[in-house]
Amino acid sequence: MNTLRPACGIPDLGPEAYAGWRASEIGSITERLEAALILDLAGDVTGRRVLDVGCGDGALAFELATRGATVTGIDASAAMVEAAKARAKRHNANIAFQVATAENLPFSAEQFDLVTAITILCFVEDATPVFREIARILRPGGRLVIGELGKWSAWAAARRVRAWLGSRLWQQGRFRTAGELRALAAQAGLAIEGVRGAIYYPRWTFAARLLSPAILRWAGSPLLVRDLSPLRRSNPDRLVEGSRVNSARLSQDADVKV
Repeated sequence: MNTLRPACGIPDLGPEAYAGWRASEIGSITERLEAALILDLAGDVTGRRVLDVGCGDGALAFELATRGATVTGIDASAAMVEAAKARAKRHNANIAFQVATAENLPFSAEQFDLVTAITILCFVEDATPVFREIARILRPGGRLVIGELGKWSAWAAARRVRAWLGSRLWQQGRFRTAGELRALAAQAGLAIEGVRGAIYYPRWTFAARLLSPAILRWAGSPLLVRDLSPLRRSNPDRLVEGSRVNSARLSQDADVKV
């Protein structure tokens, strides 16, 4: 069985990479748009049990906890888990973090109302076991929200170029189309609710600065991306969604950390 590769075992993908990305202007803008859409897809999480798979340094887990969820985060990287625990401690947030892989979730069946999996599938060669495990631990009627780089997006293309130029990180990348993600979710018994785009600009700070206000205006809120459905048939550079009747919301182009 393939295993999710430990994030800090991959060059340039530790907590410091996340911090560096958010410190950049394009990173700050992009992260805000992506997080807003992901949280919108998650819906009202008050009182819900949530699992963040591939939690990284705990940023999303913390946001979910502040909205009233009981949150657990797992990551294959011990360094990421330590960074996530440090974040929770700084903010006095009661979040459980532990080292685990997405293919072997250490939880009993039907335990969570919501599962988020943001930019982890691009480092998993065979995602079938991941979807199977997530479907197992989701309760009936629960929801899965996925965020991934779109296979044919400008962001993914740039990473493929970097792989060809010798990047060990992106040589391990595995980008999928919305159709492939839909098929994987359906195979696991998840009903697809929809797919939304998150980022509609290339990795260029000026473009992000120029277009992000328009994306938020289309959404009808300065704080939260409410509905990108009018853009659904276009070709965004990033996606998001999933759920279990479980249902699943698939989002593409939801990560640009490195």
